[in-house]
Amino acid sequence: MTAAFPLYPDLKGKVAIITGIGQVGKPDSSTWGNGAATARILAYNGVKIFGCDLRLAAAEYTKQRILEDDAKAVIDVVTTDVTSTEDVNRFVEAAMKKHGRIDICINNVGMTAHGDPGNMSEDAWMKQIDLNLHSVYRMCHAVLPIMEKQGKGAIINNASITAMRYIGKPQIAYATAKAAVIQYTKAAGAMYAPRGVRLNCVVPGLMYTPLVENLGQSENEEDKEVFRKITQHNVPMGRMGDAFDVGNAGVFLCSDVAKYITSHALVVDGGITQSTGTGG
Repeated sequence: MTAAFPLYPDLKGKVAIITGIGQVGKPDSSTWGNGAATARILAYNGVKIFGCDLRLAAAEYTKQRILEDDAKAVIDVVTTDVTSTEDVNRFVEAAMKKHGRIDICINNVGMTAHGDPGNMSEDAWMKQIDLNLHSVYRMCHAVLPIMEKQGKGAIINNASITAMRYIGKPQIAYATAKAAVIQYTKAAGAMYAPRGVRLNCVVPGLMYTPLVENLGQSENEEDKEVFRKITQHNVPMGRMGDAFDVGNAGVFLCSDVAKYITSHALVVDGGITQSTGTGG
């Protein structure tokens, strides 16, 4: 990738852990996922990356792409299931063993499931809440004591505009979980502000990521319909965003440029949450 990214000199040499650093879809896709793009921008800033994904091959692909762009990048990846407390603890412990500190934590894992309040099964609901909300709790529970002891740290939790408005897709559990992620971040940010740790959210709108790309290439008609709803949008800017829009927002919030910002939800959506209609 030849694009230039913003440079934040204070980030050089810091250590970042990132969940969901891989991405779905074909391995030869030129599209980047949110976690992968965030890792790329952080690596460009000289940050040491310790990432995880449920699928090691996906994490390794991100590592390969970053090293192809920058052979001097420092990046390690492991397999982690963020719905497992034991896995999360092992991931954080491995990062500490490798680098001795954690300056940045990017909680990027998220996945939606189809369902409205009247037909979504309890099992599907609980799995969505566990993946999208409890994973954030598990990571923060493991990382916050480390950052508090260091006296400094930044945590970014990725949410979604579904937490703020209905966008035309029946995904009640996902929307509920992401709304809770925003409030969790705001409350925790206020609690940890005196301890030198900042917590903020990035709230992406309609982003063209490998997940969306994969829906469009699916043979499943329901997936294709979701793809159409996402891409046939009414974003005021007239286009979807991409993973680097999400990554740039998160990296900004990690940097000392944003040192007086905490408990904030930064919406990155091309204006759609302030427009009329359902957005696709």
